[in-house]
Amino acid sequence: MDNQDNANIIKFFLENVLINDPSGYPKLVEDRLEVFRRNRISKPIIFIGITSSSVCAGALNVKTAIEEYIAENQLEIELVIIGSLGICSDEPMIDIHIPGKNRIVFRKVTPNDIQPILDGVLNKYLPLEMVLGQYRHKFHEPWQDVPYLDELPFFKEQNRLILANCGVIDPNSIFDYMARGGYRALAKAIRNHTYEDICSMVEQSGLRGRGGGGYPTGTKWRKALQVSTDQRYMICNADESDPGAFVYRLLMESDPHRIIEGLIIGAYAINASKAFIYTRNSNRLTVERLERAIEQAYEVGLLGHNILDSGFNIDIVIRKGPGAYVCGEETALIRSIEGKRGTPTDKPPYPTEQGLFGKPTVVNNVETIANISSIVLNGVDWYSSIGTDNSKGTKIFSISGKALNTCVVELTMGTPLSMILELCGGVGSGRKFKAMHLGGPSGFSVLPDELDVPIDFDKLKAAGLAIGSGGIQILDDSVCIIDMVKYFMYFIQKESCGKCIPCREGSRRMLEILQNISKRPQTENGHNTLERFKGVIHLESLAEVMRDTSLCGLGQTAPNPVLRSLKLFRDEYEEHIFDRKCQAGVCRDLRTFYIDIEKCTGCTACAKKCPTNAIIGTPRSPYFVVEDKCIGCGICEEVCKFSAVYFK
Repeated sequence: MDNQDNANIIKFFLENVLINDPSGYPKLVEDRLEVFRRNRISKPIIFIGITSSSVCAGALNVKTAIEEYIAENQLEIELVIIGSLGICSDEPMIDIHIPGKNRIVFRKVTPNDIQPILDGVLNKYLPLEMVLGQYRHKFHEPWQDVPYLDELPFFKEQNRLILANCGVIDPNSIFDYMARGGYRALAKAIRNHTYEDICSMVEQSGLRGRGGGGYPTGTKWRKALQVSTDQRYMICNADESDPGAFVYRLLMESDPHRIIEGLIIGAYAINASKAFIYTRNSNRLTVERLERAIEQAYEVGLLGHNILDSGFNIDIVIRKGPGAYVCGEETALIRSIEGKRGTPTDKPPYPTEQGLFGKPTVVNNVETIANISSIVLNGVDWYSSIGTDNSKGTKIFSISGKALNTCVVELTMGTPLSMILELCGGVGSGRKFKAMHLGGPSGFSVLPDELDVPIDFDKLKAAGLAIGSGGIQILDDSVCIIDMVKYFMYFIQKESCGKCIPCREGSRRMLEILQNISKRPQTENGHNTLERFKGVIHLESLAEVMRDTSLCGLGQTAPNPVLRSLKLFRDEYEEHIFDRKCQAGVCRDLRTFYIDIEKCTGCTACAKKCPTNAIIGTPRSPYFVVEDKCIGCGICEEVCKFSAVYFK
């Protein structure tokens, strides 16, 4: 598309879409929007989801195979990059839309599948075993025996307000976003409302911060606006640092303009002329898509000087952090943007009073900002009607761990936690669901009989839980709780900034205690067992001191998994301490290996590979493990071809 075509399209959207109510669109405008939405097509279109997760699954190889198929067959087919629908376990995914038929989605596609899929669809024949579903459209003919996506349990039980465009539109096209109502909220905000109006609107909507604390967003904005100053700053915290959390990345890689629009509206609400997006330098695809979205917003005049002739000026800058976990804390993040070491500072003063470069600053995370355009566009009453009395709207979760399906889901506030387990398909066949862990290294585990607790800030807090930033790990009976908590504490002590003693030394000491109880003692006397038991008692008191005296949220919440697991899974701690056993077989130092003499053929493979010479015997006769020498490495089990090696 040349510059003149681009200029004409920009003019079309600015004159006909951003300033008008869609119910009043003339037919000519609506018809053209349908073209931009790719609902009116004259040639086949193939959509392929390219995000960080799908790239790991091989999506780039699938893309190459599609391009080769089109070139070899000399076909006139458009290939469009889209984001993710959130069903990460089914990636790579491709959508195919041929004229006159509904857009159809294929799952778990490999390069070898491209030819049979395209040969079939282009001739109106479907390989049904790879079909996920089809989109619904009143002007297109449906495919026979193919379910609609909105009828599938995974989508039917969700309320996809923020995720509506994810996996549907091209994240690299501002016109795709605008054709579906994008930036209309921004135009409405700066043309029809004052700064105070927007703050009041967000405040009355009941939107609370989605970073875990649940602080009212509109209240935070108003506090920054009320401070007398010559400069304010708006910051989008996109430093998603919890292990296993990938909500922010999916949003930014699938629908970046929603984040840009919400950030501009937020900056307008507090009268800030500069905004920052703080993300990780390692998230290359995320940064690339955000940079492209910002560039396009400047091109159409939605960023920069005097946007939409409103007199409002706004610039957005991306700051790429080093990936330190502590920089997820707002004061550490602010110091990092200033070019300083990312360490937390004392509160008060709060950032809304004295933040970036000493000026009033609002820090909101990606999901919070993603809600803003919907609130402004649809109104306070609409948004406040969704959710519970004290927790409005929806919440997005990334589900991983031992879940049957790794995915991202969006649920209405008030939905019970059990729905999360249903949407991810539970745990694998032959396994028993053990717990659901909310919130990563600073989170809480939830037992199966506690899953009726609704997703609500206050009700979760009353139950001794927290919603966290949205990362959820599903645990089955193959997971050792002590091993999981040990990993979290290793992560915390590694990521601690070291500024305050309780966090720096407390996390290190707690890790030492956990390591001690998950390894075999050097001597088998009662004194050693007593020392291990005293360590657990010390662990509990140490965790409470760390929680009460640490400077920032990292140290204050780091003991949560320890205290919660001691309460719920004390029997596992006792098993590790007194019986010196790990029922899940995860703690290597507590495993004792044996050889089944009925199965052993005396092939000598295990004896040759054993690093401590703990396996003895005569060739072609059963071998034996010397327990005192065995270090539980498991190499013997890996190399045995006859399944003769097992552990207890």
